[in-house]
Amino acid sequence: MGVVTAYAEKSNPLGFNPTRLVKLGELSGSAALKYSIELFQQNIIAVMTEGLEVVRDAKVDLLLIDQASFGASSVAEYLGIPYITITSALMTNREEALPPLSFGWNYSTAPWAKLRNKLGYKLLDRLVKPLLETINSHRQSLNLPPFSQSNNANSKLAQICRQPGEFEFLRQELPDCFHFVGSFHSNLSRANVDFPYEKLNGKPLIYASMGTIQNRLLSIFNQIAEACQDLGAQLIISLGGSADPNNLPAFAGDPIVVKYAPQLDLLQKAQLTITHAGLNTALESLSCGVPMVAIPIANDQPGVGARIAWTETGVVIPVKKATVPKLRKAVQTVLTRSKYRDNAQKMQAAMQKSGGVKLAADIVEQVLNTGKPVLRTR
Repeated sequence: MGVVTAYAEKSNPLGFNPTRLVKLGELSGSAALKYSIELFQQNIIAVMTEGLEVVRDAKVDLLLIDQASFGASSVAEYLGIPYITITSALMTNREEALPPLSFGWNYSTAPWAKLRNKLGYKLLDRLVKPLLETINSHRQSLNLPPFSQSNNANSKLAQICRQPGEFEFLRQELPDCFHFVGSFHSNLSRANVDFPYEKLNGKPLIYASMGTIQNRLLSIFNQIAEACQDLGAQLIISLGGSADPNNLPAFAGDPIVVKYAPQLDLLQKAQLTITHAGLNTALESLSCGVPMVAIPIANDQPGVGARIAWTETGVVIPVKKATVPKLRKAVQTVLTRSKYRDNAQKMQAAMQKSGGVKLAADIVEQVLNTGKPVLRTR
């Protein structure tokens, strides 16, 4: 079986990605979304030109394609290679009865909500039009029919979603080959990170992380620190590599501040996560039964936040509305109202039954062995 190790080494040399992500980490809202679309457009061109040649030369038997890797399914289609869609971020399967993931709108079946969603998709289509045009331009050169929307790129053999089904709005249009399997995270895949465990003082633990990409809005960390002081809890702030704690002024309340944190270990001890609503941190928190205060910044994070609100596993404050009083109230609410922890623990139980990486591997093996669609059985 062929294995693809790297492509686009000339157009995307070593260090190219971190530079782009630093800029993305300094943006929020529509500015971050527009910049992300620019990055996606560059990636489409790299995948559908240099990536195509590497895949062809490697004689690949099966491709596992990130749902957000736009253009990769066209490579598979052109080369006649079977592929499986994997969701790394929030699932993007489009249903116009549901709110677009970039806007953070609450789920509702009311007529006004359906109209809102329809208008939202029109706006989103306008924003992502350059992506579809780029893909279809390359598809035309490959003598492939054009895509009309993003769902066209999803596999018809199997679609594997890292969310548990309980952490998703009520769906009506998913294909029979769509599988909610839950998160894949494991300490086995994490680098060892030093942490001053001796500084833990036994008070209820609040863990705050804005991820490793959308984490350069340092004012948010200051707001979090101010909001959490004098609450009878201990705050840990993970900067996600955005800064060196030794080069920053002291935060209010004297929290433990680290460049990187052993997130999974700390979540086992935490009473609350304060997060940017990145899907990884949200699912890892829920896998430990930990409720959240979410501060979505951009891209799919508003959609993750909407699901946190819908499942009542936390309280959501959009980044542009975040203030110290609002954050303090949200932290106090989640810490003192049992429904949030109860719902987080219910989600924890659901994730334990979802199948995880074993189910995902079984689906991949079945596609490889049969070449036929793998239909969900539950």
